[in-house]
Amino acid sequence: MNQAEKSQRSQERILEAALGLFSSRGYRATSVRDIAEAAGVSTGNVYHHFPDKEALFLTLLDQYWTAIEDPELPFNKVLAVGSFPDNLEEVGHASRQLVDVYRRYVELIYVDVVEFEGSHIRKFYADMAKRYADFLDGHDGGKAIAARLRPGISPVSAVMFATRFFLNYFAVEILFGVPNHFGKDSEAVILETAEILRHGMLRSGA
Repeated sequence: MNQAEKSQRSQERILEAALGLFSSRGYRATSVRDIAEAAGVSTGNVYHHFPDKEALFLTLLDQYWTAIEDPELPFNKVLAVGSFPDNLEEVGHASRQLVDVYRRYVELIYVDVVEFEGSHIRKFYADMAKRYADFLDGHDGGKAIAARLRPGISPVSAVMFATRFFLNYFAVEILFGVPNHFGKDSEAVILETAEILRHGMLRSGA
């Protein structure tokens, strides 16, 4: 293994250690020394790769933002096919998988809200509607989805509403450890939510 490869491995270990500690302890309760010990490196090695602890935190958030833009991510593949809202059940399952796989990164969002008043994630959420619009336009999904929706309902709003609901639902289930908080199992919630989103909650003619 050459020096560049050793440096890369060292940086990866530091990031993995920081992710585990930040997501479980929080930011302020985690020191650079804690991260170095968990990574099996010296504190000097940590500072060689990152100027300070906050740079580590930001790098982890950037890793998550990059990961969730991957076209191969199941969540993105489900949205890219352009069959929304026919595939709402698949959107629900993909949302659960996303939260489950990236749970420690999602926990960093809550850490940022509590310890930084959301300063590091604010722009990400402020730009969310534009990212959804660009994504749908890039896959020609906007026109296909618009053809299925009632007049006055935009594809971006519809897709954002559905996905944000499912992601928040599974954040409570997986991150907070509260299963069945709708009084039924997750599969039943996905099916019922899909029905509500497609057809509303009022009786016909009500």
